[in-house]
Order: sequence, then structure tokens, then C-alpha cells
Amino acid sequence: MTTTKEIKNLILKSLPDANIRIEDVGGNDNHYSVWIESKSFEGKNRVQQHQMVFAALEDMMEEKLHALALQTSIPQKH
Repeated sequence: MTTTKEIKNLILKSLPDANIRIEDVGGNDNHYSVWIESKSFEGKNRVQQHQMVFAALEDMMEEKLHALALQTSIPQKH
């Protein structure tokens, strides 16, 4: 069983500054919607940003997660 806490912790290992929101959209612990904002994404295109997240979740993607809707962004400068 995958938990939002497991997902968040794995992402934070790779992107320690990340602001993360996770929703279990299927209610079955294997379909999630994840929104991540991180300065680490600066200078990266959307595909590269998503690759960074998928690399952080690599083990889960193969065994536990069946669907992941991913949104990434860079913090807005004020």
C-alpha cells in the first residue's frame, strides 16, 4: 500500500525545498494527483521537471503506483 506520506518523503529527498500537495484520486492508494513547486525546476522544461520527479519515485512507479497525474511549477518571485 502506498501512502501520500511515502510519496512526499521520496520527493523531498530529491527536492528538499519542494512544496507538495498530493491527492489520492482513486481512493485505492495507487492513483494520485501530485502538485509540486520547487526552485530546483528553474531552467528546466516541463519534461525535465517531470523526469526529476519520476526519478525520485522510481521504485514506486514500477511496483506501487499505477497512475500519477503530475503538475510542476517554479515558485513565483514577488
